[in-house]
Amino acid sequence: MSPVLSAGPFSAWLRAAREALRTGAGADVPCGDCTACCASSYFIHVRPGETATLDALGKDALIDAPGLPAGHKLLGHGKDGTCPKLVENRCTVYAHRPQTCRAYDCRVFAAAGILESPDKPRINARVEQWRFDYPTPRDREEHEAVRSAARFITNNAGLFPEGRIPGTPSQLAVLAMKVHGVFLEPPRVPAETARRIVEASRAP
Repeated sequence: MSPVLSAGPFSAWLRAAREALRTGAGADVPCGDCTACCASSYFIHVRPGETATLDALGKDALIDAPGLPAGHKLLGHGKDGTCPKLVENRCTVYAHRPQTCRAYDCRVFAAAGILESPDKPRINARVEQWRFDYPTPRDREEHEAVRSAARFITNNAGLFPEGRIPGTPSQLAVLAMKVHGVFLEPPRVPAETARRIVEASRAP
């Protein structure tokens, strides 16, 4: 059996995660020696303004990001899914790693009560280890609100404009975190709940 890992008090984590999402700041994740996200076939978006990162990565490691304006790049991975900058289980550009890497926090899946896609088993193994703490009733209420949001969105695609809901687990988890406040309010009819979710998703 895999050891249980403390994800921290839920409400404190939620506030910090939402602030990181809003500002683009890095997430403070207790990764330890885990490098699952570095070896899970992710393409990492690097923005034009990340000049130190672009220099550290080098042109040969990057490709143009399809569908995005000039200057946006992607850092690919090897055939085994591992980032080329991960050497002997260590990030060789850690001080200048992309903002995408700084913001990544796999606890968001545990918060939403979902897993990453099946082709990312190492991340899913880590997600299943996380356990949040509930020092106050509010911590538990907010965690259930995030999970309720993820369940509602998944099960009610037809209530959203053009039936569109997040296409990946990570997008779903982030959206559930962002709109969880809808599920802290008194219950509404499903169509009204969907409308409130759309409104909340558009907030800064």
